[in-house]
Amino acid sequence: MIGKLTGRLDYKALDHVMIDVRGVGYIVYCSDRTMATLPSVGEAVQLYTELLVREDLMQLFGFTSLVEKEWHRLLTSVQGVGAKVSLAILSALGPDGVSRAIALGDWATVKAAKGVGPKTAQRIVLDLKDKAPSVMAMGGTVTDALNGPELDGVVEPLEEAPAKPARTSKAKAPSGAAAASAGALSALGNLGYGPSDAAAAVAEAAAGNPDAGEAELIRAALRLLAPKG
Repeated sequence: MIGKLTGRLDYKALDHVMIDVRGVGYIVYCSDRTMATLPSVGEAVQLYTELLVREDLMQLFGFTSLVEKEWHRLLTSVQGVGAKVSLAILSALGPDGVSRAIALGDWATVKAAKGVGPKTAQRIVLDLKDKAPSVMAMGGTVTDALNGPELDGVVEPLEEAPAKPARTSKAKAPSGAAAASAGALSALGNLGYGPSDAAAAVAEAAAGNPDAGEAELIRAALRLLAPKG
C-alpha cells in the first residue's frame, strides 16, 4: 500500500498530477480543492495517498490531509459510491463540509455534489453518520503527524530542466476550524454526551459561526444540547 508520496510535481492536468519520486513518476488523482492547493510544476510536493486496485486498474488518489483521506476511504465504502463520486463530494464540500453535512444528516448538501443523486446522498448520510464523530476528532490529533521535517533534498531537478529555487510543500495541517471542532467534540464527550449528539451539535454550531474558536463552539453546542421547554 502506498500511503504517502514526497517528490517533485512534474505536471498538472485537470484532475490529476504526476509526482516524480527519485525518478519514478506517479499519476495521482485529486479533488478540485486539493488541485487548487498544489504548488507550481517543478516544486516539491507531498500528498497522502490511497491506492485503488482492481483486476484491470490501479489508481492512486491524493489528499492534503489525513482527514480528507479518511473521508475518501469511508465514502467509497458506501454502496454505489466510487472514487469519482467521492472526489466530487470532497471537491464540492471539502473534508470539513463533509463532516458537518454527515453529522447533521444533511443529505441535501451532499446531493449538491456533481453526480450525486438523492438516494445516494441519503445512503451516504445513513451509512456514515455514526462515523462522523471519529473523523471530526482527527482534526485535533493529526497536527503532530503533519509537522515533521521539511522535504530534505528528496527532489532533484532533471538534467534537462532549468534549476529552480527549492520550495517545499507539506501536506496541510488541520485548519483552525477543524481543530476547534475536534476540541469541542472532545470536551462534550468528557461531559458525557454521546458521540453522535455531540458531533451534530458541534457541526451545527460551526455552520452558524465558521470562525468560532473551541470555547465558542462548546458554549453554542451546549445550548443546542440543552433540554428544550
